[in-house]
Amino acid sequence: MNAPFTSDIHCRTKRRIMALWFPYLPTERILRGRLGRSWRAGWREPRPPLVVSRHENNAQRIAAVEEDAAGLGLRRGMGLADARAMHPEIEVVEADDAADRQLLESLADWCDRYTPLVALDGADGLFLDIAGCAHLFGGEQAMLEDALKRLSQQGFRARAGLASTPGMAWAAARFLDPVPVAPGEERATLMPLPLAALRLEPAARAGLESVGLRTVGAIVDAPRAPLARRFGAGVILRLDQALGEVEEAVSPRLPVAALSVERHLPEPVVRSEDVERLVFLLAGTLKEDMERRGEGARFLQLSLFRVDGAVRRLGVGASRPLREPALVLKLFRERLSAIGELEADCGFELVRLSALETARIAPEQANLAGGNGADETDLAMFADRVRARLGEGALAIPRPVESHIPERAVALMPYGGLATGAAPRPVPRERPIRLLPQAEPIDVFMAEVPEGPPRQFRWRRVLYRVARAEGPERIAPEWWLGGRQEEPTRDYFRIEDEEGRRYWLYRQGLYDATADMPRWYLHGLFA
Repeated sequence: MNAPFTSDIHCRTKRRIMALWFPYLPTERILRGRLGRSWRAGWREPRPPLVVSRHENNAQRIAAVEEDAAGLGLRRGMGLADARAMHPEIEVVEADDAADRQLLESLADWCDRYTPLVALDGADGLFLDIAGCAHLFGGEQAMLEDALKRLSQQGFRARAGLASTPGMAWAAARFLDPVPVAPGEERATLMPLPLAALRLEPAARAGLESVGLRTVGAIVDAPRAPLARRFGAGVILRLDQALGEVEEAVSPRLPVAALSVERHLPEPVVRSEDVERLVFLLAGTLKEDMERRGEGARFLQLSLFRVDGAVRRLGVGASRPLREPALVLKLFRERLSAIGELEADCGFELVRLSALETARIAPEQANLAGGNGADETDLAMFADRVRARLGEGALAIPRPVESHIPERAVALMPYGGLATGAAPRPVPRERPIRLLPQAEPIDVFMAEVPEGPPRQFRWRRVLYRVARAEGPERIAPEWWLGGRQEEPTRDYFRIEDEEGRRYWLYRQGLYDATADMPRWYLHGLFA
């Protein structure tokens, strides 16, 4: 195995962007589904050229073509009737933008092997910020070649460009050979390229070409004010972005881990036992980095990169920040047990462990009895293992809510450890230990009017005689919340029957000759 490495997002060097372009993505999706991922490497049976069509401007037009169809002169935007007239044998498939988007996102997941900073570029491209990562693959040229080779093995005819700006990388992927553009050479490299290399709007590009400006070099030194006034400010913006004079943001589609360790495997692994062993080894490396930062992980993600390009991601949360490899392994073992089969297929060739969320770990002082909160730690680990196996919603904990209505004063929240969030308020002593899910109606006999407790009541067909009573405690509706001001006022009583059992009753409404008679309910039970 190769030695693991640790990457820290705070240790980034100068910006370097790799652009990947998939000119035949829609047709490659269809052919990969029919012939398999390695359809380019195998023997190809004779078949009609494939095109993808879409209804545009009251006409059926070509939205994508495969290489064979492009060789016949078919191109995007051509009317389908004209294409059939030229080549009646072509096969036409309706466009599926959602499937194409899903495939592009899966390719973005696969590119995470090179850098965590991967962004989508339209419907057929990706941007990868590889600053500080190229040396791990033998340099920029070796990284370009590795990406194109692996993509070709998966059935994609991709093009790649690498430069210091997204605009220059985009142009290089479409108009240049796959050779990195060195920093500072953007201007000289762009000069001979066509205007399409600047990602201009079609109307602006057509206007420039109509007056004889057909290359980037023709507008680089042109007066900017007349150029912007006639063809739009977008022309100047795209030019400056490509040259690096205006910053262009590339937003990663997935959260970037604060710390990440990974291992490239010379031989793919398929068994869960091997994955668990790798998790333990990677967690040991991650522990060293977290100790140096004085932090622990609150959420960990395990990324498994399959040989065929698929990526499997598993996440576990921790109630308390942790960094011990044995504890990390316990959580992922529960997660792996819950999902059953890993669907390794041909095996995993790259395994990565990332700390997506971290928190400070304060040094703990042991108490005089020799303990240091082991009970709370054990409880947190038990809860984390249950959630890893059964899901985040498997455990809940009551949390106080700003409301004095008893059934709304506490809400069940996903368990996250007592150490996080607002601390629970102490429950008033006069409240019952058990609150019924819903207050149940009771029949009351011989109640003192207007404010007194009942002498007898019947609940669930059993008659109870009141020996002692305390109250009333009046709780009015929360009129300031709106929509609840019509709720009647409640008067609560703490009742003890002749056998010593204690209940929490309330009268809903007031005794008033002009209103309906109040109703009685049992809401809780004391110990």
